[in-house]
Amino acid sequence: MSEDTSGDADFSYDIHKILKALPHRYPLLLVDRVKSLELGEKIHAVKAVTMNEEFFQGHFPGAPIMPGVLQIEAMAQAAAILGIETLELAGTGKLVFFMGIENAKFRSPVTPGCLLDLKVEFVQKRSRVYKFKGEASVEGKVTCQVEFTAMIADPPA
Repeated sequence: MSEDTSGDADFSYDIHKILKALPHRYPLLLVDRVKSLELGEKIHAVKAVTMNEEFFQGHFPGAPIMPGVLQIEAMAQAAAILGIETLELAGTGKLVFFMGIENAKFRSPVTPGCLLDLKVEFVQKRSRVYKFKGEASVEGKVTCQVEFTAMIADPPA
């Protein structure tokens, strides 16, 4: 079932597919495109960071920097797409919830006008609980690294 799309010229995972896989919407949707997806293994997604992001109004006026926690959220959303697609759960209403964040390191600021590459891979899979390792970068320069745990569950009642 492993599908390596990294060299597939026909691979297309645009914003319409992202909206089907994730419940997030503006202003908290932080994945704009998926460049490659290897089911059960890893994902490479992209966030286009623009000056129009609401968080830049207060972080920081005159020196806009994307908050590190939002970089982690962007990687978590990429991981959710990986998990939802791997388990064929798109459209089922299942949600992916954070359970823990470990070893977060912020290496370089992310500013408006860049493309934030989000690379996430499975580290461990157990029933409904999954551990991921993620790295965000801009033009090959690492901006954030993190390990996190998430679970797939029904939405709260």
